[in-house]
Amino acid sequence: MSHKNHKKVVLFASGSGSNVQKICEYFQNHSTIKVVRLYCNNPKALVLEKAKAFEIDYTLFTKKELLDSDVLLKELVNVDPDLIVLTGFLLKIPKKITKKFYNKIINIHPALLPKFGGKGMYGMNIHDAVISKKESKTGISIHYVNEKYDDGVNIFQKEISVKKSDTSGTLSRRVLKLEHEYFSKTIEKILNLGK
Repeated sequence: MSHKNHKKVVLFASGSGSNVQKICEYFQNHSTIKVVRLYCNNPKALVLEKAKAFEIDYTLFTKKELLDSDVLLKELVNVDPDLIVLTGFLLKIPKKITKKFYNKIINIHPALLPKFGGKGMYGMNIHDAVISKKESKTGISIHYVNEKYDDGVNIFQKEISVKKSDTSGTLSRRVLKLEHEYFSKTIEKILNLGK
């Protein structure tokens, strides 16, 4: 099957990659969208095994390579993705990449931005903050990426109620379910709109 007419998605991840798994499953036999490469800054990340399982090539890089050199930028230009998707990627994308791929990089954030965004707001830190601030709602935000953390325009949000009995653990599991349910569909929608 030729991928010439496929829209190309590349994924950036740092961790276990449960979203990578779901995205790869969703687009595995998709007629118009293909995941073509994974970029990872952590050689021990479980996500690498997931990429291998789906026969997706990956590039490992260091923080220095991301920030200081043009190697990664050149490779991305060469791959020419229609969309770059951050799936649990913890480093900030440098300006030279966000400029080159303007409105072509999206991220998922496990909170309702602009609340609980910014530096240090990732993983359990977010759910701990939501609970300690006694928020009544939380959820997910899928947004465009610019050179500031969690600052780009929101594309999609889905909220759930925070229960009195919630811990950061139960909350994170319910929020992750939303991520798995809506992330791939949103990627599909963006690419089908041809933006």
